[in-house]
Amino acid sequence: MEEKIKYEMEFPIQASPSLLYQYISTPSGLSEWYADNVNSRGEFFTFIWEGSEEKAKLVSKKSDERIKFKWTDDEDTPYFFELRIQVDDITKDVSLMITDFAEDDEVDEGKMLWENMVSDLKQILGSA
Repeated sequence: MEEKIKYEMEFPIQASPSLLYQYISTPSGLSEWYADNVNSRGEFFTFIWEGSEEKAKLVSKKSDERIKFKWTDDEDTPYFFELRIQVDDITKDVSLMITDFAEDDEVDEGKMLWENMVSDLKQILGSA
């Protein structure tokens, strides 16, 4: 299996950390922008896109701060994806920091996908 490359992205978002956290940590919030539908049972989340399903395990979360998932396909690997809320101490600007992994030839595609999804999120939050 090919090594995946870690990449990080930052998206400034005009929303309070607690509101943003609702959209990145709950099935109903994630269903609004990340996937067509999201269900959770305990620590397992099922993400549904146009009929295809992916399961992820909730690895860790901290209220109003971050949530980290690991795809069940990546269970025995170091790969994960994390959504982290960063607030600038001085300006109080809020950013959504995304950490994800992709194979070398899929990094640009992965970044583009995140940009599109976060663009949807910003529209929902009225932050576009």
